[in-house]
Amino acid sequence: MHLTGWIELDGKPLSKEELRERLLQDSGIVTRFGGEFYLEFGSCAARDYYGIIQGPCPAGTIICDGSVTGFVKPSCPLLPLADAIRTAVKLRSDTGITALSGGVDSALIAAIARQPCLVVGMEGCHDIRQAEKVANILDLSLHVRVITPEDVAKALPEVISLIKDPSPVDIGIGTTLYFVAETAQKLGYERILTGQGADEIFGGYARYLDASGDILNEMFANDFATLAGQRRRDQGIAGTKGTCLSMPYLDVRVVCAADAIPPADRVQGNVRKKPLREVARQYLPETYANYEKKAMQYGTGIWKEIKRIARQNGYHSSVSDFIAHIRRT
Repeated sequence: MHLTGWIELDGKPLSKEELRERLLQDSGIVTRFGGEFYLEFGSCAARDYYGIIQGPCPAGTIICDGSVTGFVKPSCPLLPLADAIRTAVKLRSDTGITALSGGVDSALIAAIARQPCLVVGMEGCHDIRQAEKVANILDLSLHVRVITPEDVAKALPEVISLIKDPSPVDIGIGTTLYFVAETAQKLGYERILTGQGADEIFGGYARYLDASGDILNEMFANDFATLAGQRRRDQGIAGTKGTCLSMPYLDVRVVCAADAIPPADRVQGNVRKKPLREVARQYLPETYANYEKKAMQYGTGIWKEIKRIARQNGYHSSVSDFIAHIRRT
């Protein structure tokens, strides 16, 4: 048996010994497994429902002797959102470190997990300042990794090589996560709790505020569908540093609880991610629960540095051309 990640059954994490015993008793129980995992057992392999952990079989699929024999689909209990988020974070917070940017997504996870936190960014950047405030309010330890221009220039070719057909957005996010994973590894952590998925599930993008009805519903569905590609990008980068990203907002309980909330209510009253902010107020001062922040590549200052490096290399108007240049060299 080989396991990457972790497995739970009906809300109870399974140790490797318990997992072996369960599989010996009834291998069909794999269909009920929750968690974030890629599992090999006997001549079979399986991945978690949403494919959080990468592996050579499709997400939520069980393959034995080269053929699909079943599907992983843990139960979807309809919990209140606050209970779903709390359970999802607690299941993941027995170990690891929280990537804290200071926004509501990561701050809520940090408040529930009560694990050490880390933040990366260029000197004096927004995310470092905000993460320090949140960590201080929550009385959590925070490791600050200040990224230098030399760090970004050195990392860029590697990040670009790790992403298939990378866009500027991919490179901005990927480079930021590269430093998160590298820092976590140096600190001795394998699991990194992150806020990925919150924008797509709860309505974190500004464009949601201008949509309604079927158009809004379609936007949520389309954005959720993009998460599979984002996970491949992000976990691929994290894996090169011997780490993996753990995503409480993509726990099946949280997704089910969010799906029970009409899309129009998730961006109600010109407020993005309204249900998530309501839960966050149980753990954070209102200022932080309501806080609006930029995407990680902007808040860390890393995207600005990537553009500066592109200009320095003669690419004044197109980062895409600069990326293509690096891929060719």
